[in-house]
Formats: sequence, structure tokens, C-alpha cells
Amino acid sequence: MPEKYIEAAEVLPSKRQLEWQKTEMYAFCHFGMNTFTGREWGDGKDAPETFNPTEFDAEQWAKAVKNGGLRGIVLTCKHHDGFCLWPSKYTDYTVASSLFRDGKGDVVREVSDACRKYGLKFGVYLSPWDRHEKTYGEGEAYNKFYLNQLTELLTGYGEIFCVWLDGACGEGQNGKRQSYDWQAWFKAVRTLQPNAVISICGPDVRWVGNEAGVCRESEWSVVPAELAISEFTADKSQKNDDEKFRDKIKMELDLGSRKRIKKAEKLIWYPAEVDVSVRPGWFYHSEEDHRLKSVDRLMDIYLGSVGGNAALLLNVPPSKRGVIEDVDALLLDSFRRMRERRFYTHVSSSASAEGLCLDEKHTATNILSDTDGFWQNAEGDEKPEITLKFSEPSEFGSVILMENIATGQQIESFELFALKGGRRKKIFKGTVIGYKKIIPLKRKLTADGIVIKITSYRKKATLLRAEVYNSKI
Repeated sequence: MPEKYIEAAEVLPSKRQLEWQKTEMYAFCHFGMNTFTGREWGDGKDAPETFNPTEFDAEQWAKAVKNGGLRGIVLTCKHHDGFCLWPSKYTDYTVASSLFRDGKGDVVREVSDACRKYGLKFGVYLSPWDRHEKTYGEGEAYNKFYLNQLTELLTGYGEIFCVWLDGACGEGQNGKRQSYDWQAWFKAVRTLQPNAVISICGPDVRWVGNEAGVCRESEWSVVPAELAISEFTADKSQKNDDEKFRDKIKMELDLGSRKRIKKAEKLIWYPAEVDVSVRPGWFYHSEEDHRLKSVDRLMDIYLGSVGGNAALLLNVPPSKRGVIEDVDALLLDSFRRMRERRFYTHVSSSASAEGLCLDEKHTATNILSDTDGFWQNAEGDEKPEITLKFSEPSEFGSVILMENIATGQQIESFELFALKGGRRKKIFKGTVIGYKKIIPLKRKLTADGIVIKITSYRKKATLLRAEVYNSKI
């Protein structure tokens, strides 16, 4: 029987997981009854008339998100309070009973349409916990109710790229908790939106384990299958409206090393998503307008998440007016500009690449192009190297590496060296690469090129892309 790490090397992502990973960064828009009551977790008792965004503009959301360089929006179609942002046929606790658009509005429709108009992907959040619905806690009756609402969202609003299910499971009106029929809900998503990933309490995308925007140093996408058990995720999720929870970084640090997976019964492809808000809370509160994260903090989060083999779900909550306020929109704009300055000059755009390879279809030059070709190490080469030579001595401050994850996540450790005058100097030592590894150097260097040395891998080593950048910072 092969070693477990060899088995791990054979675990591959689905097509939907690959497409989701390419999205890299997208917005979470928490919007609903809590926006108007000043709460984070509502109790389902607020009058529908409370919801009334008089200046609602979904296109303004889409423009702000697009301008920030994010590639999609996940909308809280229903939060724990049970208030629906679409006119659901299965409850009267919806926008149809509110003052919004004289009871004829549909927030989900307008946001989904705006996303398509501006080239953004659209995803839905539908809280399993419903503090308003009377059947919550009654087993089959509520599971059918939830499935009906999920079906409305999956069939009435076009292509969905993500169905985001959190682990909240508190008491309902009758003081009872509900046992969720996860499998029936998953089946509905697979049937009605086969290209959508099911995130967090689902089989496709894993919660990183905190809401502080922090990734692991070694973020493996191949992990033990028990991590995808919905109840396991729910147990570690937030249990009440505690702001301190969002700053806690208590998570298992090793999910995929050889030692960690050695005794796992089954391994799955289950990549991480980092969810974090630009504000202290998930919903908009005007008193927090001066407490937004700095653009430097957002950059650190980006480098650690998108640049650490995860995706970034960045919460940008609209206000009571129904718009993303200027202070948030300007932060997104500044965040995009900082990323552009960080990766300003593509130093390796005219570089050459050399290194032993498996065959002529997997040469090192593949990592310099945008084609589907990739480099794979020569058979038996235990510590393969690729040398990138710049067209002239160049200054640089960042290196981006990408594995060809379509054939698995294989690289366990690597080193980078700067080449200058025929000599080389180690400039970085790292662990996993995965979909994308962004390496910001502590200081800028001037060199003739770099050497990428793979010091440990599982079955084979692959690289899809290598890019070297200088900043304008």
C-alpha cells in the first residue's frame, strides 16, 4: 500500500473548484433587516416595514466592487432573522411586505442583474438558521421549507457561482434547534446549479477557521474528509453575536502535512476561503465609519489569503440608504491601486527559463506564458530547479508562483535564490505553493535572474506560472 502522501498527490479538484479558485477575491454584501436595526444578529421579530432602503442602487454596488478589482458578490439573501430580500412564496416575512419599491421590489433580482451587467459573478447566502419561521425546530417541515426557498434562489436568478452556507444553528421561536438535512440541500444545488460551489458547511470550499483574515503558513487543499462534515464546521462557527470572536485566531495549524494525513481514512480536495469584513461588524453601522481596516491591513490579508493558496471573501456592507458608502468604496479603490503599485513592473515578462523537465511538452518555458502548458520535473529529479534569467539586470520585490493544481497539489517546500554575477544567494524559504503563492521580499533586490528550487514534493513537481515584479511603492 502506498504512503498516504502519495495517495494525497492523486486527489484532484473538480472543475467547479478550479473555476472558483480562479475567482480569487470577491465581495460579501451583508444587507438586510440588521442594516436598519443596528444589530448583527436579529431575532426575527422586527416589522417588515423596518426595511426601507430609499436610495437602493445595486449597480452602484457592482461598480464599487468591480472598481476594487473583486470578481463577484455573495449576497445575504436571508440572514438569521429570516427576513428575505426576495418575494419568497413560502413566507410573508419578505421585501413584499416592506416599504421597499412599494412592496414590489426584489433585492436579489437587482443585485444579480447588476452583477451580470458589470461582469461579476453572483452568489447567494441563505442562513439555515431562521429565527422567524414557525416550523424551525420541527424537523422535516422546516427542512422542506428551507429547500423550497433554496430552490427559488437557484432557479430564479440566473447562473450562481457560490452557495454559501454558514454553521449557525440556534433556537427557533419554539425554543427548539433544527437538525438540518444538508444532503438534500446539497443535492438541490448539484441538480439546479451544477457549476456552483457549496461553501463552508458544504463539500467544495472550506472555512479557513477564523474571521480575522489569517491563513495558515502551509495551507493545504488536500485534507482529511472529516473536515467537510457540516456539523464539524458548525461546531467551530460563531455561536452568538460576539465581536471578539471575529478577532480570534484559534484554529488547527496543520491540516495537510504528511504527519497530519497519515492516519486519515479518506482525503478530499477542500480548499480554504478567508472571510473577513472591512468593518468591525458584518452589517453596516454608521458609528463604525471611522473603524474600517486600513489599506495596508487589506494588503496584508490579500497577500496571506490569495497569496497563500486560499480565496478572499471580503465583506463590504451597504448602508441603510441601500448603497456602498463613499468611505467603503474609496477603501476598495485604494486597495486596488495599492495592488497595482505592488505589482507594477512585470520584470520576468521577457525572461528565459531553463530546467530539466519530464518531456518536451512540459518544459520550463511554459511557466512564462499564459497558455495551459505547465512545467513538470524530470522523472527521478528529487530537488528540481528552474532558472529564470532576466533580459537585463533588474530590480524586483515580489515573486508569484503557481502550481498546476489541475494535476494535484504536490509541492511541500521550496527555496528562491537571486542570481547576480554568476553567483546565487538564497532570498526565501517556503512551504506549500498550491494555486498561488505570493512572496513579498523584505527588501528590493537587483539581480540577473532567480532560481526556483523545489526541495520536497509528493509524487511530482509542477509549476503553471512564475512571475517576478517590481513595485512602485
